[in-house]
Amino acid sequence: MEEVSDGDLELAKIRFKKLFQKAKQLGLSDKDIRKLDFVQKYQPKKFNVLAILMKWVFYLLIVIALVVVAVYVGIQKGLVEEKQLAEFSTFFTNIDLQTDNCVVPLTDAVLDFFRPPVDCSFCEGINKFDRVEKLSSEVFMEKYAYSGRPVIITDVMTNWTAPQHFSFDFFKKLYKKNSPVLNPDDRKDCQFFPYKTSFQGLIDVFKMPKKMVEMKGDRWYIGWSNCDPDAANKLRKYYQRPYFLSGEMESSRTDWIFMGTPGYGAHIHIDSVDHSSWQAQVHGNKTWTLQPPPECYYKCGGGFKDTVHAGEVIVLDTNKWFHGTHVVGDELSIVIGSEYD
Repeated sequence: MEEVSDGDLELAKIRFKKLFQKAKQLGLSDKDIRKLDFVQKYQPKKFNVLAILMKWVFYLLIVIALVVVAVYVGIQKGLVEEKQLAEFSTFFTNIDLQTDNCVVPLTDAVLDFFRPPVDCSFCEGINKFDRVEKLSSEVFMEKYAYSGRPVIITDVMTNWTAPQHFSFDFFKKLYKKNSPVLNPDDRKDCQFFPYKTSFQGLIDVFKMPKKMVEMKGDRWYIGWSNCDPDAANKLRKYYQRPYFLSGEMESSRTDWIFMGTPGYGAHIHIDSVDHSSWQAQVHGNKTWTLQPPPECYYKCGGGFKDTVHAGEVIVLDTNKWFHGTHVVGDELSIVIGSEYD
């Protein structure tokens, strides 16, 4: 390209100015002038950063949407397991799923909102708890074990000595001062559920005023997982594996204990545990309210409730049913349970 001198550039400006004035005299607007071929040819191109950025953001959102849909379909079809997906994500994030906590703690309501939908066939036609006794392991396996159908078994604790020993003081004396249950140190297998109380841990529960223990003060309801092997061995002396579980079924080594006063309980929620579970009502009475997941409302209808009395055992898939509890009667409620697979 030929070099343009300053004199040539100045001459061009003068000529263009004359042309511009002539165009104005002819009644052409600035918009008309900008449409002229030679003006568009030599007009500097505008570099719109925002438009380019928005364009790439749009493409990125499309890619993310396609990946999310593919993963969702994979999970629903059984081609992708949620646990595998979570473990795969740690390759990029350098997060330890067993020890690292979430940056922002999420409430149950938020977690429930992002819960993957379930197959609603598990709750279709179910509007009450089954109540049975002398339940054989064959019938349990066929009808209840993995179907999601809730059942209350009334004759499990016939040979248990737990009702004669389990009490608030029993559990208070069960754990040594250095027990991981009292000093969890962020261990994932040591969980404590304060529900709507002010307790920060089980050690705070065992320090409550005597009048609260005697149900003369504020109402309370709590739960915890027993992550103390020594305490687990002691607990096994007072209860046996429920007779309806077949020999092929494995029970978790972790016991879950729930304790609370009448008038209190757990709000409606859904769990995120590995398996279905059984819970034995050692003392007191507790009303369970079950609700199908929101996506199953039209297929399964509304919720229902029943009361589990002392000496009875409830079996429930708490990963599928939204559930809440409420202690009723005039006795302290004590429940022990475990998962099975």
